[in-house]
Amino acid sequence: MKISKNILLSLAILFPVVARATIKLPSMLADNMVLQQQSRIRLWGTAKAGTRVTLFTSWDKRTYSTKSDPEGRWEVAVRTSAAGGPYTIRISDGTPLILQNIMLGEVWFCSGQSNMEMPMRGFDRQPLKGGNDLIIRAKASTPIRMFVSDSMDGKWIRQWSRTPQETCEGQWLTNTSGNVAVTSAVAYYFARYIQDVLEVPVGIIISTLGGSKIEAWMSREALAPFHKDLSVLDGTGDVNIHSAPCGLFNAKVNPFTGMTVRGFLWYQGESNIGNAAEYADLQTAMVRDWRKRWGDDNLPFYFVEIAPYRYEGVDKTSSAYLREAQQKAYHQIPNSGIVTTLDIGWPVFIHPVEKAQVGQRLAWWALGQTYGRKGFEYKPPMYQSMEIKDGKIYINAENMGNGLCPMWTSLKGFEIAGEDRHFYPAFAEIEERTCRLAVSNVKVPHPVAVRYAWRNCPEASVFNIQGLPLMPFRTDQW
Repeated sequence: MKISKNILLSLAILFPVVARATIKLPSMLADNMVLQQQSRIRLWGTAKAGTRVTLFTSWDKRTYSTKSDPEGRWEVAVRTSAAGGPYTIRISDGTPLILQNIMLGEVWFCSGQSNMEMPMRGFDRQPLKGGNDLIIRAKASTPIRMFVSDSMDGKWIRQWSRTPQETCEGQWLTNTSGNVAVTSAVAYYFARYIQDVLEVPVGIIISTLGGSKIEAWMSREALAPFHKDLSVLDGTGDVNIHSAPCGLFNAKVNPFTGMTVRGFLWYQGESNIGNAAEYADLQTAMVRDWRKRWGDDNLPFYFVEIAPYRYEGVDKTSSAYLREAQQKAYHQIPNSGIVTTLDIGWPVFIHPVEKAQVGQRLAWWALGQTYGRKGFEYKPPMYQSMEIKDGKIYINAENMGNGLCPMWTSLKGFEIAGEDRHFYPAFAEIEERTCRLAVSNVKVPHPVAVRYAWRNCPEASVFNIQGLPLMPFRTDQW
């Protein structure tokens, strides 16, 4: 049977052949994304080998052109303007692919274990204070966007790889109630705070896994000096995605290294209390490696002290050593900041409900140290030095602001020891006469060392007048 040309023409009109672009993009380059403002950023993907690829960016109405290599890869460097949007990006290899609803603003990469992962809706049978109210009041018009690699359609996504990946599962979400509900609470509270203060769009890239060790977030190159067993990467070791070295870096960090970010937020450490002695050096090496891969050796790195929790016992000390290691890391890592959580932990609940306070304190660091805002305190008080005088040990602290408080009352959580290295509960106060923090015990007439909050589950009793707790410390190295 012959088909007339008129019938073929009619079929072509009714059922046109749709030409499809061969352009493919990684998951983080998509509708609704936030790109770092006033920066030189990368846009990249794949196309047919040897194909001319053009890009048009609507914020500056510029056209860029490149050619895909023999493997089909292409990359273009683009300048972004000041914060604003929404914008579009048109990418074409002959057939256009259009990215829509793009904002220019501030982008932060947020990673760690379950206390960073915990979403605004909370975990099963584990609540989050204030989360429901914030979820209800979320508005799509608020220019906060979240790339979530941990869950999709309300279900958890678990990603791990033996080799570095170029993309991962995940998607950019707008600021609606349903989307906020599945977003990291710490990261979202941070984003909400700085968006309100800076009045620019904010994008948070969330890449976490509950129960994960820091070694899993480090590259093979960064971890090599620590002589860890890396056989799992060669396919010969058992895979535990929470602790296997490098697997989370490969799957959930490396894909984002092409994105320009303002800085990093990190909340992790609970799973490393068993190797606290090397934690500071591990974290320092991880940060150095991340910064190198993102192409900026001074990217801000703000992280969270692990909160009080009973671990192997309320009055044991394993997590005290990890907190000490975190403070050591803070001093080792340039352009870093540490948030204290000494006042928000629970003995029987490893996930504190006060995530708003953590996000706010991270935002204070960013606003003060990265964005240069003045007139407020954001660094927590930290032990600096001590002086022994008249049977007392006087503690000097940095970041005190206008002084420590409360005065006119005894302070909890202090211990004091003499040369015999036996610690006794101490009387501590901020003296009215000297305004100094003094620690003593009549049983220790010749004191040599003090410890404060040196327990798995201590209670904060000393603050600066802005309400930031004095961080745990010991003056000895016994």
